[in-house]
Amino acid sequence: MNKRLLLADDHAMMLEGLVRLLESEFDVVGTATDGRALLAQAERLRPDVIVLDVGMPELNGIEAARRLAKILPSAKLVFITQQLDPAYLHAAFSAGAKGYVAKQSAANELVQAIRLALKDKYYVTPLVAQDPRFGSNTNPAGMFGAELTPRQREVLQLVAEGKSTKEISAALKISPKTVEFHRNSLMDELGVRSTAELTRYALSRGIINQ
Repeated sequence: MNKRLLLADDHAMMLEGLVRLLESEFDVVGTATDGRALLAQAERLRPDVIVLDVGMPELNGIEAARRLAKILPSAKLVFITQQLDPAYLHAAFSAGAKGYVAKQSAANELVQAIRLALKDKYYVTPLVAQDPRFGSNTNPAGMFGAELTPRQREVLQLVAEGKSTKEISAALKISPKTVEFHRNSLMDELGVRSTAELTRYALSRGIINQ
């Protein structure tokens, strides 16, 4: 029986390409185009493997992976991304990833990465593994805002994506006053004074993409 796969990427053409690449060997049970939809799909479909991008709207892939590791610990997580800086790789594996594949190498690497993940082994794209910084003793997992709480990271991403207080309130199912509280707390904690500065911080930490 083929293993069940769930795919997440915010680009429809990329998703279509991944489905074509993988459907002959695996059972592709669903797709998602943002981090929150991915969590909902994962809980509903209970896949064996989740292939996801780092940069996704609503909830980035690293944050989604942290949650998936808790709500569906049996699922193997394989990232497919254009982000090749080793800092992203460390953040991904810190969040529970088993594989890290470059999008430009997906046709040659992704199936192998998934097979290894199902055997509880790791795969790292050679495009990153050959970087001289790879394997350094400094773990840069904190680039995704480890000093912030999960709720603060959620609010930060949505603020940086330009969502209004009302939209954030609806997305997170919290009151507008609570949204404002978190926004103000973030500004105080990070020492910034404007939404633009919050957005720059989110960009610098990889919480949103440029």
